[in-house]
Amino acid sequence: MKNTFKIIAVCCSLFFMAAKAQERPNIVFVLTDDQSYNLLGCTGNEIVETPNIDKLAKEGVMFTNAHVSSAICTPSRVSILLGQYERKHGVNFNSGTAVSDKAWEKSYPMVMRNAGYYTGWIGKNHAPVGEGGYDSGLMEKSFDYWYAGHGHLGFYPKDRHKIFNDAIANTQPEVINEGVDDFLDPNARKLKGAIKFLESRPLDKPFMLSINFNLPHSASTKTMKLKPTDDALYRTKYRDIEIPLPENYIAKKDIKTPKLPADLLRAEDRQDGYNYSDTPKDVKERYIRQLEAMTGIDRLVGNLRKKLKDLKINKKTIIIFTSDHGLFMGEQGLGGKALCYEKTTHVPIIVLDPKAKRKTRGMRSDALVQTIDIAPTMLAMAGIEIPKEMQGKDISNLIKGGNKEVRDYTYTENLWSTHFGNPKCEAVQDKEWKYIRYYKNTTRSATQEIKTAKAMGIPVNKMLYAVHDPDIAYYRHLAESSLEGEQPVYEELYNLKNDPNELHNLINNPKHTAVLHKLKAAWKRQITYARGKGTPAVYRYTNDSHPDGGH
Repeated sequence: MKNTFKIIAVCCSLFFMAAKAQERPNIVFVLTDDQSYNLLGCTGNEIVETPNIDKLAKEGVMFTNAHVSSAICTPSRVSILLGQYERKHGVNFNSGTAVSDKAWEKSYPMVMRNAGYYTGWIGKNHAPVGEGGYDSGLMEKSFDYWYAGHGHLGFYPKDRHKIFNDAIANTQPEVINEGVDDFLDPNARKLKGAIKFLESRPLDKPFMLSINFNLPHSASTKTMKLKPTDDALYRTKYRDIEIPLPENYIAKKDIKTPKLPADLLRAEDRQDGYNYSDTPKDVKERYIRQLEAMTGIDRLVGNLRKKLKDLKINKKTIIIFTSDHGLFMGEQGLGGKALCYEKTTHVPIIVLDPKAKRKTRGMRSDALVQTIDIAPTMLAMAGIEIPKEMQGKDISNLIKGGNKEVRDYTYTENLWSTHFGNPKCEAVQDKEWKYIRYYKNTTRSATQEIKTAKAMGIPVNKMLYAVHDPDIAYYRHLAESSLEGEQPVYEELYNLKNDPNELHNLINNPKHTAVLHKLKAAWKRQITYARGKGTPAVYRYTNDSHPDGGH
């Protein structure tokens, strides 16, 4: 009799555990690449067609005052994964480091998988993780389903990554869409390239799916060839209308006074991939491609929602949409990213929780939030304890319609100060004011390096992109020197309410002395918090330690 009761007790326990698992929401996280805030219909763009993302915002919650922590791909994406500022996690293109196993254990994918979630990663990975970075194999092993490529995908992913070769489609949004279907639907066409720990998604477990685009990033839109076999969307869309130049656009030849001092931001050393911003013709062509890419991404979002509905799991699946940062397209004569202006740091965050109260549908919140908040928020919504290592804030209360905001200031930084001319800078802002600090640019010149490489017969890309051990020390100097007393050589103060495009620097206006003092005090607190305590949990990852690595 006792054994019978024990069996019944165990069965009941398993039943309730399964029921609890079913109660936990599924989560789909969609991350775009180089997508500025104003590249959606719901953010005010009157040209781009993004009806499905607009509908997501109309039925969910849209954060209109969201910012990244670092406006460049790798540090931004690592920050999202770990819920940390770059100054704490210590990984960038110029850092000579990769995320350690110890740090990775506290990433949202690992925490959710260890808590019983079935996890998937599709599209782009630009975060070097494990001993050996992209070649460590740790990322692939960390997910139940992996269908992704390290580094850039290009518009035609099959040209760069063998894993995608079995896809029927050739263009990036559509290849990624096939992966989404394969992950979600047991009856979908199986992709031979995908790495799976199970044949299909278990229906008795909640899932966490990360969808990562390499669009509308310049490296991918540049590779669009308008092939006859491409969908008409990518050949003809937006080409029959007048495309305006960006607001406050200045062609390179017309720049009279640079936005920043020439010895601070060395425009001549900018990566040539962003030189399209120099002429109106090239800007318009690239903008058309970005618009096409956004509509392709939007189509995937529509397909995703239809698939969730067809599988009858839409009412228990949360969808989160954001971008890793924005991009300058010649506004004020600037091109590229890695600065602390709104154009590069301001991104949309949209959250659709099907179980949220009706009053929250279509809500637009101007609360100050950051992309490092996404990881702790997903964990909170899944009922999982948030690791103490995460610096982001749980904003689930705001998603539910609460009005208690999580911060008074946002903090952003650029530690990618390299031979490509960008200065180290840091910014703190509230809902009205932004204060930016710049530091002396002591980096080498890419222009001179290219010249030398050609003269000496050295591969230019090897000269420009190889990272060596001494670079680790220089990067650590960039991260620590502000807290050790390094003084800025240039500062900016903007009233974001009256001057949202940051055209008028008020740093020397005596009327705003009190505001400036307040923001400087906030900067000190924010950068101290961003740095955190202890040494960044990273591995050495340079061309010296891993000469054959996929850096």
